[in-house]
Amino acid sequence: QVQLVESGGGLVQAGGSLRLSCAASGRTFSSYGMGWFRQAPGKEREFVAAINWSGGGTSHADSVKGRFTISRDNAKKTVYLQMNSLKPEDTAVYYCAAAGTSGLAVAARYYDYWGQGTQVTVSS
Repeated sequence: QVQLVESGGGLVQAGGSLRLSCAASGRTFSSYGMGWFRQAPGKEREFVAAINWSGGGTSHADSVKGRFTISRDNAKKTVYLQMNSLKPEDTAVYYCAAAGTSGLAVAARYYDYWGQGTQVTVSS
């Protein structure tokens, strides 16, 4: 069982930066692939970024590539999402998730555990 708690969301102007954190409980954090997803009002949840168990492999959605970076610290049981050059269209609730695999997982169906989400609002 893994519990995930996101933090770091907030209101930022376009062009600004935020760093999201996701703290995990449980002894086997390092065996999980981790991911970030987001859901804007009236839209479906979408993939943002994923990272494998070691942090040596990552994947980012085309819409955030070059602006967002996922990373993890297994000693701290935490995964991060550094978001730079934020745009109004990045406004959404951001969710952290733990996959049932140690590798990269892009699709939401591969994720077994989800946090409650943190709101990110980017003003123009």
